[in-house]
Amino acid sequence: MKKRLISLLAAATMTAVMFAGCGATSDSSEAGSDAGSADDTATVAAEDEGSVLNIYCWNDEFRDRVVAHMPGYEATGDYEGKLGDVTVKFLVTPNQDNAYQNNLDENLLKQDSASADDKIDIFLVEADYALKYVDAEYTMPIADLGIADSELANQYQYTKDVMTDSKGVLKGLSWQGCPGVLIYNRAIASEVLGTDDPAEVQNAVKDWDTFKDTAAKMKAAGYKMTSTTNDAYRVFSNNVSGKWVQGNKVVIDPNIKKWVDMSKEMADAGECGTQDLWSSEWSAGFKAPGDTFCYFGPAWLINFSMGNGPDKDDDGSIAHAGGWAAANGPQGFFWGGTWICAAAGTDNAGTIAEIMRALTTNEEVMTEIVKQDSDFVNNKPAMEAAAKDDSFAFAILGGQNPLQMFCDGAGKIDLSNQSAYDQGCNEEFQKAMKNYFDGNATYEEALEQFNKAIVEKYPGLETE
Repeated sequence: MKKRLISLLAAATMTAVMFAGCGATSDSSEAGSDAGSADDTATVAAEDEGSVLNIYCWNDEFRDRVVAHMPGYEATGDYEGKLGDVTVKFLVTPNQDNAYQNNLDENLLKQDSASADDKIDIFLVEADYALKYVDAEYTMPIADLGIADSELANQYQYTKDVMTDSKGVLKGLSWQGCPGVLIYNRAIASEVLGTDDPAEVQNAVKDWDTFKDTAAKMKAAGYKMTSTTNDAYRVFSNNVSGKWVQGNKVVIDPNIKKWVDMSKEMADAGECGTQDLWSSEWSAGFKAPGDTFCYFGPAWLINFSMGNGPDKDDDGSIAHAGGWAAANGPQGFFWGGTWICAAAGTDNAGTIAEIMRALTTNEEVMTEIVKQDSDFVNNKPAMEAAAKDDSFAFAILGGQNPLQMFCDGAGKIDLSNQSAYDQGCNEEFQKAMKNYFDGNATYEEALEQFNKAIVEKYPGLETE
Protein backbone atom coordinates (compact mmCIF):
# COMPACT_ATOMS: atom_id res chain seq x y z
CA MET A 1 0.00 0.00 0.00
CA LYS A 2 2.79 2.42 0.90
CA LYS A 3 4.65 1.73 -2.32
CA ARG A 4 1.54 2.57 -4.32
CA LEU A 5 0.96 5.83 -2.45
CA ILE A 6 4.62 6.82 -2.74
CA SER A 7 4.38 6.29 -6.49
CA LEU A 8 1.30 8.47 -6.73
CA LEU A 9 2.82 11.16 -4.56
CA ALA A 10 6.00 11.19 -6.62
CA ALA A 11 3.97 11.65 -9.80
CA ALA A 12 2.02 14.58 -8.41
CA THR A 13 2.94 18.21 -8.76
CA MET A 14 5.11 19.78 -6.09
CA THR A 15 3.71 23.30 -6.32
CA ALA A 16 0.55 24.23 -4.40
CA VAL A 17 -2.01 26.82 -5.53
CA MET A 18 -1.60 29.98 -3.44
CA PHE A 19 -5.28 30.45 -2.90
CA ALA A 20 -6.40 26.87 -2.52
CA GLY A 21 -9.86 25.48 -3.14
CA CYS A 22 -12.44 28.11 -2.83
CA GLY A 23 -9.97 30.07 -0.77
CA ALA A 24 -12.47 31.83 1.45
CA THR A 25 -11.88 32.47 5.09
CA SER A 26 -14.16 34.31 7.42
CA ASP A 27 -13.98 35.16 11.07
CA SER A 28 -16.61 32.84 12.49
CA SER A 29 -14.57 31.17 15.24
CA GLU A 30 -16.90 32.61 17.85
CA ALA A 31 -20.04 31.30 16.17
CA GLY A 32 -19.99 27.94 17.92
CA SER A 33 -22.88 28.77 20.24
CA ASP A 34 -25.13 29.30 17.22
CA ALA A 35 -23.90 26.33 15.21
CA GLY A 36 -26.48 24.06 13.67
CA SER A 37 -29.47 26.35 13.88
CA ALA A 38 -30.84 24.54 10.84
CA ASP A 39 -31.17 21.35 12.83
CA ASP A 40 -32.13 21.13 16.50
CA THR A 41 -30.78 17.60 16.78
CA ALA A 42 -27.20 17.51 18.05
CA THR A 43 -24.81 15.13 16.40
CA VAL A 44 -23.69 12.54 18.92
CA ALA A 45 -20.80 10.23 18.16
CA ALA A 46 -21.40 6.52 18.25
CA GLU A 47 -20.15 4.67 21.32
CA ASP A 48 -17.35 2.99 19.41
CA GLU A 49 -16.01 6.21 17.92
CA GLY A 50 -12.48 7.36 18.70
CA SER A 51 -11.99 10.17 21.18
CA VAL A 52 -10.15 12.54 18.81
CA LEU A 53 -11.09 13.59 15.26
CA ASN A 54 -8.06 15.07 13.46
CA ILE A 55 -8.81 17.23 10.42
CA TYR A 56 -5.95 18.20 8.10
CA CYS A 57 -6.55 21.41 6.11
CA TRP A 58 -4.64 24.33 4.57
CA ASN A 59 -6.71 27.30 5.76
CA ASP A 60 -9.68 28.16 7.97
CA GLU A 61 -12.43 27.72 5.39
CA PHE A 62 -13.62 24.26 6.40
CA ARG A 63 -13.19 25.01 10.09
CA ASP A 64 -15.42 28.05 9.67
CA ARG A 65 -18.11 25.97 7.95
CA VAL A 66 -18.03 23.36 10.73
CA VAL A 67 -18.03 25.96 13.51
CA ALA A 68 -20.92 27.93 12.06
CA HIS A 69 -23.08 25.21 10.52
CA MET A 70 -22.40 21.74 11.92
CA PRO A 71 -25.31 20.71 14.16
CA GLY A 72 -24.10 19.97 17.67
CA TYR A 73 -20.61 21.37 17.23
CA GLU A 74 -19.26 23.28 20.24
CA ALA A 75 -16.12 25.38 19.79
CA THR A 76 -13.71 25.06 22.71
CA GLY A 77 -10.88 27.01 21.09
CA ASP A 78 -9.91 28.59 17.79
CA TYR A 79 -8.93 25.24 16.28
CA GLU A 80 -10.58 22.76 18.60
CA GLY A 81 -14.11 21.78 19.51
CA LYS A 82 -16.46 18.96 20.52
CA LEU A 83 -19.01 16.84 18.69
CA GLY A 84 -20.66 14.85 21.40
CA ASP A 85 -17.81 13.09 23.21
CA VAL A 86 -15.39 13.46 20.33
CA THR A 87 -12.71 16.16 20.43
CA VAL A 88 -12.32 17.80 17.01
CA LYS A 89 -8.92 19.23 16.09
CA PHE A 90 -8.16 21.32 12.98
CA LEU A 91 -4.52 20.90 11.99
CA VAL A 92 -3.72 23.72 9.56
CA THR A 93 -0.65 23.79 7.33
CA PRO A 94 -0.60 26.63 4.76
CA ASN A 95 -0.33 25.79 1.06
CA GLN A 96 2.71 27.95 0.36
CA ASP A 97 5.67 26.02 -1.10
CA ASN A 98 3.55 22.86 -1.16
CA ALA A 99 3.78 22.64 2.64
CA TYR A 100 0.25 21.29 3.08
CA GLN A 101 0.61 18.40 0.66
CA ASN A 102 4.09 17.57 1.94
CA ASN A 103 2.86 17.41 5.53
CA LEU A 104 -0.24 15.42 4.58
CA ASP A 105 1.77 12.95 2.50
CA GLU A 106 4.28 12.39 5.29
CA ASN A 107 1.57 11.66 7.83
CA LEU A 108 -0.53 9.50 5.52
CA LEU A 109 2.50 7.27 5.12
CA LYS A 110 2.63 6.95 8.92
CA GLN A 111 -1.09 6.23 9.25
CA ASP A 112 -0.70 2.50 9.94
CA SER A 113 1.67 3.04 12.87
CA ALA A 114 0.12 6.21 14.33
CA SER A 115 -1.69 6.01 17.66
CA ALA A 116 -5.48 6.25 17.56
CA ASP A 117 -5.51 9.87 18.76
CA ASP A 118 -2.86 10.90 16.22
CA LYS A 119 -4.31 9.28 13.10
CA ILE A 120 -5.62 11.47 10.30
CA ASP A 121 -9.41 11.18 10.24
CA ILE A 122 -10.40 13.82 7.68
CA PHE A 123 -8.22 15.61 5.16
CA LEU A 124 -9.17 18.15 2.54
CA VAL A 125 -8.12 18.30 -1.10
CA GLU A 126 -8.79 20.59 -4.03
CA ALA A 127 -9.51 19.89 -7.68
CA ASP A 128 -6.04 20.63 -9.03
CA TYR A 129 -4.49 17.67 -7.24
CA ALA A 130 -7.50 15.63 -6.13
CA LEU A 131 -6.70 12.61 -8.30
CA LYS A 132 -3.37 12.24 -6.53
CA TYR A 133 -5.33 11.14 -3.45
CA VAL A 134 -8.46 9.71 -5.06
CA ASP A 135 -6.56 6.79 -6.57
CA ALA A 136 -4.58 6.16 -3.38
CA GLU A 137 -5.64 3.49 -0.89
CA TYR A 138 -5.34 6.00 1.92
CA THR A 139 -8.72 7.51 1.01
CA MET A 140 -11.82 5.72 2.24
CA PRO A 141 -14.76 5.01 -0.12
CA ILE A 142 -17.81 7.09 0.74
CA ALA A 143 -19.95 3.94 0.60
CA ASP A 144 -17.84 2.45 3.40
CA LEU A 145 -18.98 5.32 5.61
CA GLY A 146 -22.56 4.14 5.16
CA ILE A 147 -23.52 7.04 2.87
CA ALA A 148 -25.72 5.79 0.02
CA ASP A 149 -25.73 7.13 -3.53
CA SER A 150 -29.36 8.14 -3.06
CA GLU A 151 -28.27 10.63 -0.38
CA LEU A 152 -26.08 12.40 -2.93
CA ALA A 153 -28.70 12.75 -5.67
CA ASN A 154 -28.95 16.55 -5.30
CA GLN A 155 -25.22 17.18 -5.62
CA TYR A 156 -23.78 18.50 -8.87
CA GLN A 157 -22.38 15.60 -10.84
CA TYR A 158 -19.01 17.18 -11.54
CA THR A 159 -18.28 17.45 -7.81
CA LYS A 160 -18.63 13.68 -7.61
CA ASP A 161 -16.68 13.08 -10.81
CA VAL A 162 -13.67 14.91 -9.33
CA MET A 163 -13.50 12.42 -6.47
CA THR A 164 -14.27 9.21 -8.36
CA ASP A 165 -11.29 6.90 -8.76
CA SER A 166 -10.26 4.84 -11.78
CA LYS A 167 -12.46 1.98 -10.59
CA GLY A 168 -15.56 4.15 -10.31
CA VAL A 169 -15.41 4.45 -6.50
CA LEU A 170 -16.41 7.79 -4.92
CA LYS A 171 -13.75 8.92 -2.42
CA GLY A 172 -14.78 12.40 -1.24
CA LEU A 173 -17.61 14.95 -0.98
CA SER A 174 -17.84 18.73 -1.13
CA TRP A 175 -20.28 21.24 0.32
CA GLN A 176 -19.56 23.70 -2.50
CA GLY A 177 -19.46 24.10 -6.24
CA CYS A 178 -17.22 26.59 -8.03
CA PRO A 179 -18.59 27.34 -11.51
CA GLY A 180 -17.18 30.58 -12.86
CA VAL A 181 -18.44 33.71 -14.58
CA LEU A 182 -16.99 36.87 -16.08
CA ILE A 183 -16.91 39.61 -13.42
CA TYR A 184 -16.79 43.11 -14.90
CA ASN A 185 -16.38 46.70 -13.74
CA ARG A 186 -19.76 48.42 -14.09
CA ALA A 187 -18.31 51.93 -14.47
CA ILE A 188 -15.94 50.88 -17.26
CA ALA A 189 -18.74 49.00 -19.01
CA SER A 190 -20.97 52.08 -18.93
CA GLU A 191 -18.20 54.31 -20.25
CA VAL A 192 -16.93 52.07 -23.05
CA LEU A 193 -19.95 49.93 -23.96
CA GLY A 194 -22.65 52.44 -23.09
CA THR A 195 -24.33 50.12 -20.58
CA ASP A 196 -23.58 48.06 -17.49
CA ASP A 197 -26.60 45.78 -17.98
CA PRO A 198 -25.44 42.14 -17.68
CA ALA A 199 -27.42 40.98 -20.72
CA GLU A 200 -25.97 43.73 -22.90
CA VAL A 201 -22.45 43.24 -21.60
CA GLN A 202 -22.75 39.52 -22.32
CA ASN A 203 -23.24 40.39 -25.99
CA ALA A 204 -19.81 42.05 -25.89
CA VAL A 205 -18.07 38.95 -24.49
CA LYS A 206 -20.25 36.18 -25.90
CA ASP A 207 -17.39 34.36 -27.65
CA TRP A 208 -13.63 34.77 -27.91
CA ASP A 209 -13.67 36.71 -31.19
CA THR A 210 -16.13 39.20 -29.73
CA PHE A 211 -14.14 39.26 -26.50
CA LYS A 212 -11.03 40.26 -28.48
CA ASP A 213 -12.94 42.99 -30.31
CA THR A 214 -14.09 44.38 -26.97
CA ALA A 215 -10.52 44.20 -25.65
CA ALA A 216 -9.45 46.57 -28.44
CA LYS A 217 -12.20 49.00 -27.44
CA MET A 218 -11.09 48.84 -23.82
CA LYS A 219 -7.47 49.54 -24.78
CA ALA A 220 -8.52 52.50 -26.91
CA ALA A 221 -10.34 53.92 -23.89
CA GLY A 222 -7.30 53.45 -21.64
CA TYR A 223 -8.30 50.22 -19.88
CA LYS A 224 -7.01 46.66 -19.79
CA MET A 225 -9.46 43.96 -20.80
CA THR A 226 -8.09 41.55 -18.18
CA SER A 227 -5.35 42.09 -15.66
CA THR A 228 -3.13 39.31 -16.97
CA THR A 229 -2.86 36.63 -19.63
CA ASN A 230 -3.49 34.06 -16.90
CA ASP A 231 -6.96 35.40 -16.10
CA ALA A 232 -8.50 33.50 -19.01
CA TYR A 233 -6.35 30.38 -18.74
CA ARG A 234 -8.77 28.25 -16.73
CA VAL A 235 -11.60 29.02 -19.10
CA PHE A 236 -9.56 27.52 -21.94
CA SER A 237 -8.06 24.65 -19.93
CA ASN A 238 -11.50 23.60 -18.67
CA ASN A 239 -12.69 23.24 -22.26
CA VAL A 240 -10.02 21.04 -23.79
CA SER A 241 -10.74 18.11 -26.10
CA GLY A 242 -8.29 15.68 -24.49
CA LYS A 243 -6.18 15.01 -21.42
CA TRP A 244 -2.79 16.55 -20.78
CA VAL A 245 -1.23 13.09 -20.79
CA GLN A 246 -2.41 10.49 -23.30
CA GLY A 247 -0.72 7.15 -22.77
CA ASN A 248 2.58 8.47 -21.51
CA LYS A 249 2.78 11.42 -23.92
CA VAL A 250 2.19 15.06 -22.99
CA VAL A 251 -0.18 16.66 -25.53
CA ILE A 252 -0.79 20.38 -26.04
CA ASP A 253 -4.53 20.65 -26.65
CA PRO A 254 -5.70 22.94 -29.49
CA ASN A 255 -7.69 24.98 -26.96
CA ILE A 256 -4.56 25.57 -24.89
CA LYS A 257 -2.75 26.73 -28.04
CA LYS A 258 -5.71 29.03 -28.75
CA TRP A 259 -5.14 30.60 -25.32
CA VAL A 260 -1.48 31.11 -26.18
CA ASP A 261 -2.28 32.82 -29.47
CA MET A 262 -4.96 35.09 -28.02
CA SER A 263 -2.86 35.95 -24.96
CA LYS A 264 0.18 36.85 -27.07
CA GLU A 265 -1.93 39.15 -29.24
CA MET A 266 -3.48 40.82 -26.20
CA ALA A 267 -0.17 41.18 -24.35
CA ASP A 268 1.56 42.66 -27.41
CA ALA A 269 -1.34 45.08 -27.90
CA GLY A 270 -1.23 46.19 -24.25
CA GLU A 271 -4.73 44.86 -23.67
CA CYS A 272 -3.57 42.89 -20.62
CA GLY A 273 -0.46 42.31 -18.52
CA THR A 274 1.58 39.14 -17.97
CA GLN A 275 1.98 39.16 -14.19
CA ASP A 276 1.15 36.17 -12.00
CA LEU A 277 -2.23 35.56 -10.43
CA TRP A 278 -2.39 36.72 -6.81
CA SER A 279 0.35 39.29 -7.34
CA SER A 280 -0.30 42.85 -6.21
CA GLU A 281 -0.19 43.94 -9.86
CA TRP A 282 -2.88 41.39 -10.74
CA SER A 283 -5.26 42.52 -7.98
CA ALA A 284 -4.65 46.24 -8.51
CA GLY A 285 -7.83 46.35 -10.58
CA PHE A 286 -9.84 45.54 -7.46
CA LYS A 287 -9.23 49.04 -6.11
CA ALA A 288 -11.43 51.98 -7.13
CA PRO A 289 -11.69 53.38 -9.71
CA GLY A 290 -9.92 50.43 -11.37
CA ASP A 291 -8.14 50.09 -14.70
CA THR A 292 -9.22 46.51 -15.52
CA PHE A 293 -12.51 45.68 -17.20
CA CYS A 294 -12.98 42.07 -16.12
CA TYR A 295 -11.79 39.05 -14.19
CA PHE A 296 -12.88 35.43 -14.48
CA GLY A 297 -13.88 33.66 -11.29
CA PRO A 298 -16.41 31.78 -9.13
CA ALA A 299 -18.47 33.05 -6.22
CA TRP A 300 -15.56 32.81 -3.78
CA LEU A 301 -13.46 35.23 -5.84
CA ILE A 302 -16.29 37.76 -5.76
CA ASN A 303 -17.06 37.47 -2.08
CA PHE A 304 -13.72 36.74 -0.48
CA SER A 305 -10.99 38.13 -2.73
CA MET A 306 -12.15 41.29 -4.49
CA GLY A 307 -12.58 43.45 -1.40
CA ASN A 308 -15.04 44.36 1.32
CA GLY A 309 -18.72 44.57 0.49
CA PRO A 310 -20.87 47.64 1.20
CA ASP A 311 -21.79 46.25 4.62
CA LYS A 312 -18.16 46.22 5.77
CA ASP A 313 -15.42 48.77 6.33
CA ASP A 314 -14.56 50.92 3.34
CA ASP A 315 -11.31 49.50 1.96
CA GLY A 316 -11.24 51.61 -1.16
CA SER A 317 -12.29 48.68 -3.32
CA ILE A 318 -14.73 48.61 -6.19
CA ALA A 319 -16.49 45.85 -4.27
CA HIS A 320 -17.28 48.19 -1.39
CA ALA A 321 -19.07 50.48 -3.80
CA GLY A 322 -21.00 47.57 -5.32
CA GLY A 323 -19.24 48.32 -8.56
CA TRP A 324 -18.95 44.85 -10.11
CA ALA A 325 -21.45 42.77 -12.10
CA ALA A 326 -21.43 39.30 -13.63
CA ALA A 327 -22.02 37.85 -17.09
CA ASN A 328 -21.65 34.32 -18.42
CA GLY A 329 -18.64 35.17 -20.56
CA PRO A 330 -17.32 33.32 -23.65
CA GLN A 331 -17.31 29.80 -22.15
CA GLY A 332 -18.28 28.04 -18.94
CA PHE A 333 -15.58 26.90 -16.51
CA PHE A 334 -14.91 26.18 -12.87
CA TRP A 335 -12.15 27.18 -10.48
CA GLY A 336 -11.28 25.42 -7.29
CA GLY A 337 -13.38 23.56 -4.80
CA THR A 338 -12.65 21.85 -1.51
CA TRP A 339 -13.44 18.18 -0.93
CA ILE A 340 -13.73 16.27 2.33
CA CYS A 341 -11.91 12.93 2.39
CA ALA A 342 -12.04 10.25 5.07
CA ALA A 343 -8.62 8.77 5.72
CA ALA A 344 -8.38 4.98 5.64
CA GLY A 345 -7.69 3.71 9.12
CA THR A 346 -9.82 6.32 10.86
CA ASP A 347 -11.58 5.26 14.05
CA ASN A 348 -14.22 7.97 13.59
CA ALA A 349 -16.13 6.79 10.54
CA GLY A 350 -19.50 7.52 12.13
CA THR A 351 -18.60 11.09 13.05
CA ILE A 352 -17.12 11.70 9.60
CA ALA A 353 -20.30 10.44 7.97
CA GLU A 354 -22.42 12.79 10.06
CA ILE A 355 -20.24 15.76 9.12
CA MET A 356 -20.43 14.85 5.45
CA ARG A 357 -24.19 14.37 5.59
CA ALA A 358 -24.80 17.67 7.39
CA LEU A 359 -22.52 19.84 5.26
CA THR A 360 -22.96 18.23 1.82
CA THR A 361 -26.49 16.76 1.75
CA ASN A 362 -28.66 18.69 4.23
CA GLU A 363 -30.54 21.26 2.15
CA GLU A 364 -31.45 23.40 5.14
CA VAL A 365 -27.88 23.58 6.41
CA MET A 366 -26.59 24.29 2.92
CA THR A 367 -29.10 27.08 2.34
CA GLU A 368 -27.86 28.56 5.60
CA ILE A 369 -24.30 28.49 4.21
CA VAL A 370 -25.45 30.39 1.10
CA LYS A 371 -27.17 33.03 3.24
CA GLN A 372 -24.40 33.52 5.76
CA ASP A 373 -21.27 32.91 3.68
CA SER A 374 -22.32 33.68 0.08
CA ASP A 375 -20.92 30.30 -0.89
CA PHE A 376 -22.29 28.43 -3.89
CA VAL A 377 -23.28 25.13 -2.29
CA ASN A 378 -23.36 21.65 -3.75
CA ASN A 379 -27.11 21.22 -3.59
CA LYS A 380 -29.21 21.78 -6.70
CA PRO A 381 -32.58 22.46 -5.01
CA ALA A 382 -31.00 24.91 -2.57
CA MET A 383 -29.23 26.82 -5.33
CA GLU A 384 -32.18 26.84 -7.74
CA ALA A 385 -34.35 28.32 -4.99
CA ALA A 386 -31.72 30.91 -4.07
CA ALA A 387 -31.33 31.89 -7.73
CA LYS A 388 -35.00 32.91 -7.82
CA ASP A 389 -34.87 34.80 -4.51
CA ASP A 390 -33.84 38.48 -4.61
CA SER A 391 -32.73 38.27 -0.98
CA PHE A 392 -29.68 36.35 -2.23
CA ALA A 393 -28.45 39.31 -4.30
CA PHE A 394 -24.74 40.10 -3.99
CA ALA A 395 -24.12 43.60 -2.64
CA ILE A 396 -20.66 43.54 -4.26
CA LEU A 397 -22.43 43.10 -7.61
CA GLY A 398 -24.63 46.14 -7.08
CA GLY A 399 -27.62 44.04 -6.01
CA GLN A 400 -27.39 41.52 -8.85
CA ASN A 401 -28.25 37.90 -8.08
CA PRO A 402 -25.85 35.86 -10.25
CA LEU A 403 -26.78 32.46 -8.87
CA GLN A 404 -28.72 31.30 -11.93
CA MET A 405 -25.55 31.82 -13.98
CA PHE A 406 -23.65 29.69 -11.50
CA CYS A 407 -26.38 27.04 -11.53
CA ASP A 408 -26.34 26.87 -15.31
CA GLY A 409 -22.58 26.63 -15.33
CA ALA A 410 -22.37 23.94 -12.67
CA GLY A 411 -24.66 21.66 -14.63
CA LYS A 412 -22.45 21.89 -17.73
CA ILE A 413 -19.02 21.23 -16.22
CA ASP A 414 -17.37 18.25 -17.89
CA LEU A 415 -14.38 16.61 -16.19
CA SER A 416 -13.92 13.77 -18.62
CA ASN A 417 -10.48 15.17 -19.51
CA GLN A 418 -9.28 15.55 -15.94
CA SER A 419 -5.97 13.86 -15.12
CA ALA A 420 -3.56 13.48 -12.23
CA TYR A 421 -1.05 15.62 -14.12
CA ASP A 422 -3.24 18.71 -14.44
CA GLN A 423 -1.75 20.89 -11.72
CA GLY A 424 1.84 20.31 -12.76
CA CYS A 425 1.20 20.68 -16.49
CA ASN A 426 -0.95 23.80 -16.11
CA GLU A 427 1.50 25.55 -13.80
CA GLU A 428 4.60 24.72 -15.84
CA PHE A 429 2.91 25.67 -19.12
CA GLN A 430 1.83 29.07 -17.85
CA LYS A 431 5.26 29.67 -16.37
CA ALA A 432 6.99 28.83 -19.67
CA MET A 433 4.59 30.84 -21.82
CA LYS A 434 5.17 33.96 -19.73
CA ASN A 435 8.62 34.19 -21.32
CA TYR A 436 6.96 34.12 -24.74
CA PHE A 437 4.37 36.74 -23.78
CA ASP A 438 7.10 38.98 -22.34
CA GLY A 439 9.11 38.72 -25.56
CA ASN A 440 11.98 36.87 -23.89
CA ALA A 441 11.55 33.68 -25.91
CA THR A 442 9.96 32.41 -29.08
CA TYR A 443 6.99 30.08 -28.78
CA GLU A 444 9.23 27.14 -29.68
CA GLU A 445 11.76 28.13 -27.00
CA ALA A 446 9.03 28.51 -24.38
CA LEU A 447 7.59 25.14 -25.37
CA GLU A 448 11.02 23.55 -24.96
CA GLN A 449 11.23 25.08 -21.47
CA PHE A 450 7.87 23.50 -20.65
CA ASN A 451 8.88 20.12 -22.07
CA LYS A 452 12.08 20.07 -20.04
CA ALA A 453 10.31 21.08 -16.81
CA ILE A 454 7.50 18.55 -17.19
CA VAL A 455 9.84 15.61 -17.86
CA GLU A 456 11.83 16.56 -14.78
CA LYS A 457 8.63 16.74 -12.74
CA TYR A 458 7.15 13.53 -14.13
CA PRO A 459 9.98 11.16 -15.16
CA GLY A 460 8.88 8.65 -17.76
CA LEU A 461 6.59 10.99 -19.67
CA GLU A 462 7.33 11.90 -23.28
CA THR A 463 6.72 15.28 -24.89
CA GLU A 464 5.70 16.26 -28.41
